[in-house]
Amino acid sequence: MRQHQISIKTRFRPEIIERVLRVVRHRGFCIHTMNMMSMTNSNINIELTVASQRPVDLLSSQLNKLMDVTHVEIVQPTYRTTTDVAKAT
Repeated sequence: MRQHQISIKTRFRPEIIERVLRVVRHRGFCIHTMNMMSMTNSNINIELTVASQRPVDLLSSQLNKLMDVTHVEIVQPTYRTTTDVAKAT
């Protein structure tokens, strides 16, 4: 399963996290890590690590369509092999 790191810059709205999570789930991705940082009083940065066999461009284009999202960047794809999974357990 491929993992991807995504950086999302948005205007701060109380419902933006819920919208982002809904899009991630509906597009067939699982969230492995999530971090949110306040950039200014009105902007936040959301860092996600997601995993799926689906192309990450599909998720990126859907996130860009959200009303308060100003920028989506795919930081780097990472791969998790079965050996990594065995080591983690």
